[in-house]
Amino acid sequence: MSEPFSPQNHPPQRDPASAERSNPKRSNAWIYLAIIAILIGINIYLYLSRNDNKGEISEQNLVSNIHEVDSSKIKLQLEYNAALIRLDKLIGQNKQLDNELKKAQSELQQSKARIQQILNTDGATAGELAEAKILIRNLNTKLDSYEKQLASLRALNRKIIKERDSVVEVNTEMHHQVELGKVLHASNIRLSAINLRRRGGREVPTTRAKRADLLRVKFDIDENRIADEGNSDLNIRIIDAEENLLSNIALGSGTFTTEDGKPINYSVSKVIYLKKAEPISDIVVDWQQTAEYPKGTYRVEIYHKGYLIGKGSSILR
Repeated sequence: MSEPFSPQNHPPQRDPASAERSNPKRSNAWIYLAIIAILIGINIYLYLSRNDNKGEISEQNLVSNIHEVDSSKIKLQLEYNAALIRLDKLIGQNKQLDNELKKAQSELQQSKARIQQILNTDGATAGELAEAKILIRNLNTKLDSYEKQLASLRALNRKIIKERDSVVEVNTEMHHQVELGKVLHASNIRLSAINLRRRGGREVPTTRAKRADLLRVKFDIDENRIADEGNSDLNIRIIDAEENLLSNIALGSGTFTTEDGKPINYSVSKVIYLKKAEPISDIVVDWQQTAEYPKGTYRVEIYHKGYLIGKGSSILR
């Protein structure tokens, strides 16, 4: 006979549905923990990466700043060298400017010393480089002023030289005009042939070439109010009908220089005594040669101080 049912006699049975509901909760907890761990890991990675990036950026900024300082220093050194070259060029250009530079020498030396001190410092700060830049700019400003002053002094010197040369030129021209005014002037020039008759030695003018024994030049010297009183040399050129200069050293021929500096031969010279503001009349110069005189036109030219002062001609048939 079977025993009646009693809960005490049988153990309690688990509900399968209830078991299924508890297992998912336990599985989801592990998933949440894994996600949290992953997120924590990501945050830690991002934090560390950001710190590493900050370190890299700081290092890059430091290197960049060092390069910028070095570049600024090199640029300042170049500007300073250029300023020193300008200063050296100014020295010795003008005495007055050199005096100005000597007066400013103490100030210039102080600026140069400070600039060089900064540029020679390996760890020069940006502030020190800025100070050097200002000093170099001030130095260039002073050099600009000195260069303008030098240009002004040069222009003044050119003006003075030009005025001096102009005065010299005027004086030279005036002297030339005075000397030119002292040149004599010949007038009433006559050229004739003379026949010396053997009997009695009487002179007879002739127009026949075959009868001519000598050529005679006769002329006057006009009044000159500024010519120097005393002896004056005249040079006479006689050109025959064949355009040959009548010349013979034994008869007193020689060479003189014309007013434009050219040497020229003459036939004979004549010394006259000149009185200021007084004319001289009938000055006579003879040319006598043993050779025959060809037919044709003869010309005479009279020179004083290299200037042609008169000329005449005559025909021998």
